[in-house]
Amino acid sequence: MDSRLLDILVCPLSKTPLRPLTRAELDALSRAIAAGQVHSVTGVALEAPLREGLITRDGKLIYRVEDGIPVAARRRGHRHRATE
Repeated sequence: MDSRLLDILVCPLSKTPLRPLTRAELDALSRAIAAGQVHSVTGVALEAPLREGLITRDGKLIYRVEDGIPVAARRRGHRHRATE
């Protein structure tokens, strides 16, 4: 992802800066998704693993990146149970 985009992209809910998820974080997140521990801010369980994603710098919200495009809409943020 273009670093210039990351410099200006923030969480639409908290206005916290975003950073890319690391491979280790994506792997851990995939396990949490499989265990039903990741939900959208509206309460819907995330079912499909992420290949790429962004996380708020405070670690509270995760956003999917699809085909290199961040999906950082208010209702599309996800929370891992451990971040609540």
